[in-house]
Amino acid sequence: MSEADQSRVKEINISSEMRTSFMDYAMSVIVSRALPDVRDGLKPVHRRILYAMNDLGMTADKAYKKSARIVGEVIGKYHPHGDSAVYETMVRMAQDFNYRHMLVDGHGNFGSVDGDAAAAMRYTEARMSKIAMEIVRDINKDTIDYKDNYDGSEKEPVVMPSRFPNLLVNGTSGIAVGMATNIPPHHLGEVIDGVLELSKNPDISIPELMEIIPGPDFPTAGEILGREGIRKAYQTGRGSIIIRAKAEIEEQANGKSFIIVSEIPYQVNKARLVEKIAELVRDKKVDGITDLRDESDRNGMRIVIEVRRDANANVLLNNLYKHTALQTSFGINMLALVDGQPKVLNLKECLHYYLKHQQVIIRRRTEFELRKAEARAHILEGLRIALDHLDEVIALIRGSRTTEIAREGLMERFGLSFEQAQAILEMRLQRLTGLERDKIENEYNELVALITELRAILADEEKILEIIREELTEVKERFADERRTNITVGFDMIEDEDLIPRTNVVITLTNNGYIKRLPISTYRSQRRGGRGIQGMGTGDEDFVEHLFTTNSHNTILFFTNKGKVYRLKGYEIPEMSRTAKGIPIINMLQVERGETISAVIPVEEFEDDWYLNFMTRHGITKRSPLSQFANIRKGGLFAITLRDEDELMGVKLTDGKKDIIVGTSKGMAIRYKEDDVRSMGRTAAGVKAVTLGEDDYVVGMEALDEGHDVLIVTEKGYGKRTPMEEYRLQSRGGKGIKTSNITERNGDIIALKTVTSDQDLMIITADGILIRMNVEGISSMGRNTQGVKLISMQEGNHVATVAVVDKEEEMDEAIDEAIEETMETDADEPEVKVETNETEVHDEDGDTDPEE
Repeated sequence: MSEADQSRVKEINISSEMRTSFMDYAMSVIVSRALPDVRDGLKPVHRRILYAMNDLGMTADKAYKKSARIVGEVIGKYHPHGDSAVYETMVRMAQDFNYRHMLVDGHGNFGSVDGDAAAAMRYTEARMSKIAMEIVRDINKDTIDYKDNYDGSEKEPVVMPSRFPNLLVNGTSGIAVGMATNIPPHHLGEVIDGVLELSKNPDISIPELMEIIPGPDFPTAGEILGREGIRKAYQTGRGSIIIRAKAEIEEQANGKSFIIVSEIPYQVNKARLVEKIAELVRDKKVDGITDLRDESDRNGMRIVIEVRRDANANVLLNNLYKHTALQTSFGINMLALVDGQPKVLNLKECLHYYLKHQQVIIRRRTEFELRKAEARAHILEGLRIALDHLDEVIALIRGSRTTEIAREGLMERFGLSFEQAQAILEMRLQRLTGLERDKIENEYNELVALITELRAILADEEKILEIIREELTEVKERFADERRTNITVGFDMIEDEDLIPRTNVVITLTNNGYIKRLPISTYRSQRRGGRGIQGMGTGDEDFVEHLFTTNSHNTILFFTNKGKVYRLKGYEIPEMSRTAKGIPIINMLQVERGETISAVIPVEEFEDDWYLNFMTRHGITKRSPLSQFANIRKGGLFAITLRDEDELMGVKLTDGKKDIIVGTSKGMAIRYKEDDVRSMGRTAAGVKAVTLGEDDYVVGMEALDEGHDVLIVTEKGYGKRTPMEEYRLQSRGGKGIKTSNITERNGDIIALKTVTSDQDLMIITADGILIRMNVEGISSMGRNTQGVKLISMQEGNHVATVAVVDKEEEMDEAIDEAIEETMETDADEPEVKVETNETEVHDEDGDTDPEE
């Protein structure tokens, strides 16, 4: 190597060079290739295609020209990349299944929704679409800035005027380095209405904007399930929505059914979708399809799925949603360039930056028109002077040897500018006629009025906004069509429950937190006073604390002693055998240390006119609308604020018009109207429901219904029914009245329930023994009695919890046999005497005056 060559060699750190070079490359991809500008919604390649077509005169009112000519112009002047990249971009701009409003009007084969490629560029022709003319409208009125092209030989626009909000209307997608954008298409009229409303009310909120722009509007239509993903995307710039095909089930006279698919999700390949369905049928992953046809034509899309006679078309359709692209998710990432920097934008910011861009466009256009009008008025002022001194002007010109001398003479004699003097010298003789002189005068007066108007516009921002509103409204009236994508309310996602049968189940939860699900036939009715059957396998120190019946599809709300609420679906709880222990609830709910489940509420729908009534161990109550608990995070929410080491002991679902009865461990009860407690927010602390005596605490709270009796069960297995009429209505907060005689024999009250004669009572003891009996077999007695023995227990055992369930009409043979075997095993044991205690001593009244 020569010394001269060595002098040009520089030693550099390779890691530093790689870092610098990669950052330069990354920024080039981000700014100059992959991301759109928030103002016109175009990437550089889209902008260059439209600019080249406009420059070549390939406008919507001209004839089509070869696509190869357009591609050559773009790559030769503006886009130094491969011709395929430019042509494929132009093809997408001409596809009605990719663009909500196509920017290129294609002539020839530009591909299909089946994934067919477009014909080669030498075969196809194109021109700008009518709405694309709004992208370049006013481009020649100094509305935008220009920059050098890649080699400095040409100028290209930095941004287009874009007289409609193209970023949201047509959406975009792109992958840069370390970031990506994915903005869905929207309805033109809705987005323009959003811009109009923002121009009138800059403080408008995103929820208010969502009333105008409810969500994306895809060119392939389909349905969006739920609004939660849309709301998140519009508020934060990122979110995910679920798009489902439009499918209808047609019933035939012969009993067969057809599933007709007429719309598919955005960017789904129809041919590949049909192939996938056929693969599922072939692999026997989906059963019940006898024929599959694609009957789509130029009149619309139509996929026909023939369903076997004995198959359920709804279940089959749900399986297809689950396993095929008939249902897809669209991840929204609203990333765009703002002042050359990538930024994630919410809905309002997208509209704000567009509106701000239009204000700049209108201002610059107005300034351009003002300069043009002032220049013309300046010329006309010179012509008017010449016409007023016509003879003198003619004489001066005739007496001048050259044009320069004549120009200088006019400028000196009449005080004219260079432009005015030149215009007089170039004036044709026909302008000297009377009619032409009137035209000059009229044109001048019109220009004076125009200049006044243009200056008024520049001096008043509201006038600029009004012009924007008028022009956007004009675009909306010309190009807006009907919304295509339907947004369904109440479906945030398709759940497995659509594939799961609806069945009634029993769910048990132990004191130590083990939960399981069982078919309702597991538990059988027995006679009052029997020994019961083994309800479930538990540890020596564990017992069933919560037992209830529900539907496998219902939502189950779990309220803890700490005042928090969690949720599960019925089918999400694992089904196990009768003697299985279950799985720890902490494996399913994110409960904290020290939290135990104190109430469980099955809910079918979260309606506004239903309420949750809360009761704490210290007698504090609260009433909150059920709808406030519709959206519960995985980690739970606080349902009530507790104080003074209080605990939540019960929650009841009501219609807002019930009477509430509360029972205490020392035999007191109070009945009051539910609306004595005003409706409160989710985290409110509540008000006093009952005044408690020393060492007393609340053991039960129920909502009374007509025809119900009040059932009391004590810790030693005694119980009774008392008509609800014996509990007079009182004011909330009092001590209440006596509901049972508490003695050493029956023990403290363990539960207060409301029952009817057509229900069954389940009693679970501390050692896991469960007995089921008919409520009508339990004696009806007055308030001031001890009750009768409901269950016989060994020494040291006690009642742990009580549940009321509906009667069952069918008996399970296996359970019957188990019951018979149990009874045979117990035959040798001493007979358990059932005591009725019908002659218990009655108190005078037992009432205590209420205290507020």
